[in-house]
Amino acid sequence: MRTTRLLLAAMGLGLVGYGALLTLQNPPVIIVRIVMWALVAVVVHDFVFAPLCAAVGWVGHRLIPASSRSPVAVAVLCSVVLVLLAIPVYGRPGMRRDNMTVLDRNYPLGLAVSLGVVWLSVLVYGLCKRLSPVGEDDMVEHERAEHVDRQPEPR
Repeated sequence: MRTTRLLLAAMGLGLVGYGALLTLQNPPVIIVRIVMWALVAVVVHDFVFAPLCAAVGWVGHRLIPASSRSPVAVAVLCSVVLVLLAIPVYGRPGMRRDNMTVLDRNYPLGLAVSLGVVWLSVLVYGLCKRLSPVGEDDMVEHERAEHVDRQPEPR
């Protein structure tokens, strides 16, 4: 186990070093841009995205029933990922009249359908859970330690 961890750490450090070598092959202007993007990403994450997630979680904890929190949390995560993946192609950058094959899909419709499927799955899950005759933990929730049968005596 310890050898595996050391091997993984060594491989990780090797990949970091290789990435640093590849980055240093760029001109200084590009390296400055990379550093600026990294700093902006950290600031936006720490001062915008993280507090926003905390606020949404706090509000959701009070408004969403306990049995629905997990599916809603997964759907919110999937929705955020889908929106972030759609940002680069949403405005169809690089599309020109002389080459209409670049980004020729209807990306807003694709995003809407994807988000619809994600949230529809939450509704279907909730409906299936309500229609199920026995709850997931129904038997366990009503048992106590004294309800457990004693083990047979060894012979």
